[in-house]
Amino acid sequence: MQRLIEGHRHFLEDIFPERKNQFHLLAEQQTPRWLVITCSDSRVLPDLFLSTGPGDLFITRNAGNVVPIAIDDVDGCTATIEYAVEVLQIRHAILCGHSDCGAMKAALNKTGLENLPKASRWLQHVEAAFGYRQPLNPADGDSAELASLIRGNVVAQLMNLHAQPAVVRATAEGRLELHGWYYDILTGHIEEYDEQKKRFFPLSIQDAIQP
Repeated sequence: MQRLIEGHRHFLEDIFPERKNQFHLLAEQQTPRWLVITCSDSRVLPDLFLSTGPGDLFITRNAGNVVPIAIDDVDGCTATIEYAVEVLQIRHAILCGHSDCGAMKAALNKTGLENLPKASRWLQHVEAAFGYRQPLNPADGDSAELASLIRGNVVAQLMNLHAQPAVVRATAEGRLELHGWYYDILTGHIEEYDEQKKRFFPLSIQDAIQP
């Protein structure tokens, strides 16, 4: 805990004073430009690898970057999506998976879940990933099979995102675009899923997403 307390002291003494005006504005309202749906993994920090700051991203996280589609159920992820699309009027929603995902490891190996009944039930949401597995990439080395499934889960959850009622309305009205990303922790690179070509390509820094 001491490390966190020291970190907060550094924030109050060195960071907050320099950005006081920005935080004053943020205290009154938020107008994020992008919704990011990603994993709870501590190594996945969208604000870090996208060079964004407070107020830029509206983020929802869970194990396996899942977008549940149960019609009669209520969950934090889909409630966040609904709010982001209908209230915040975000223009881009990004479904972001990542390399070495523990949730997908568990789904692939079916082990280590004996004492995790809730996690085991949650992983039912990623079963569709097996039907969207991507071609093995030699660059992924010994993790190629896992990476294939992780990319497949990005596609599966992107399809679930397309099915959300608020998203259906917004995309039909032309006010929302969806993106599926795979973030590689080792290299820092991002791949984007092309829904027409049905494969992943390196994210081009020339094709920056406009607000």
